[in-house]
Amino acid sequence: MAASSSIRTTGSKCTPQMEQGRHVFQILGYSRFKGMGSAMTSFIRSRSFAIGGHNWAIRFYPDGFGLLDEQETTDFVSVYLELLSYGASVRASCDLRLLDHTTGVSSSMHNTETREFRSHDMSRYAPHYADFMKRSKLEASPYLHDDSLVIECVVTVTKEPHVSETRLFREIDVPPSDIAEHIGRFLGEEEGKDVTFSVGGETFTAHSILLMMRSPVFRAELCGSMKEATTRHIAIEEMEPAVFRALLHFIYTDSLPDMYDCEEDCKNEMIRHLLVAADKYAMDRLKLICERIIYNSLGVETVADTLAFADQYNCEKLKDDCLEFMASSDVIVMDAVVATQGYKNLKKTCPSVLGDVFERRVKLRKI
Repeated sequence: MAASSSIRTTGSKCTPQMEQGRHVFQILGYSRFKGMGSAMTSFIRSRSFAIGGHNWAIRFYPDGFGLLDEQETTDFVSVYLELLSYGASVRASCDLRLLDHTTGVSSSMHNTETREFRSHDMSRYAPHYADFMKRSKLEASPYLHDDSLVIECVVTVTKEPHVSETRLFREIDVPPSDIAEHIGRFLGEEEGKDVTFSVGGETFTAHSILLMMRSPVFRAELCGSMKEATTRHIAIEEMEPAVFRALLHFIYTDSLPDMYDCEEDCKNEMIRHLLVAADKYAMDRLKLICERIIYNSLGVETVADTLAFADQYNCEKLKDDCLEFMASSDVIVMDAVVATQGYKNLKKTCPSVLGDVFERRVKLRKI
């Protein structure tokens, strides 16, 4: 059975729901509460406050108390948030803060990330440590003023998420980008062309704005001394008309022209010339495309010539591929490479590159 060309798609959305509240607990006559001791019952508790449908309170131990550990806390004051609601299990976070009396701004002393508070065990308290602040530090700080201490607690309760109703997705099909097609049409049109090139006896016209957009070298040339001219004439030396024609095709279409009617050797030669042009005009994408095509035709007869070519035009990836081909070849294949004219030429023109080949072969033998 053939698959349907149109699939009905529905969807829903989950959104987290939170409720946040703040409780301010002011302790007057702080010094009068010192010496209560560090027993479980030696604390001052705020009035209960409701946030997220649950009741909470702040516990203050002036002589410290380790609710959840055996730590010695007599040199500290301890502060805890407590979940009071019976039989409750709540996902929440809390931020315990002290008010700076000189600035009127509170500072965070402890921040608990969202976790489970359960009323039936010790998880109902936060934080999980008793050393909220050293007593000596507190008493020398601006948090204590006129024997008054203000504790703020911000509680954020994560509630049941809201899930939207199921709805039908109405998708609008968007065709793929056709900008290259539209720009490519200008290649065959004379309207708006404002620069002329003379290449090997042939004349080419083009849109300078496209050339400057695609090549920093063309941009420098066209924005240089001739920028005031209405029509610009540029002569290009040492390039075949067919190569420049392929270069313009890529500039306008971001693709190579069809070469189906070319012989393989002719095609390979064209790609090499096109790579040279791409290097000259700093068109990196075109250069890499040419490198890939050249690599795909790499073989015993061509690897040495290709290595010399890659070294000359700074094609690092292609050069590395050639070195790898030669370094990993067996003795018979390497003998065939050495017998080629390309290898003889490489030996004369780039002897240092051969050193890289032999160095790699030595490394491979050690592995």
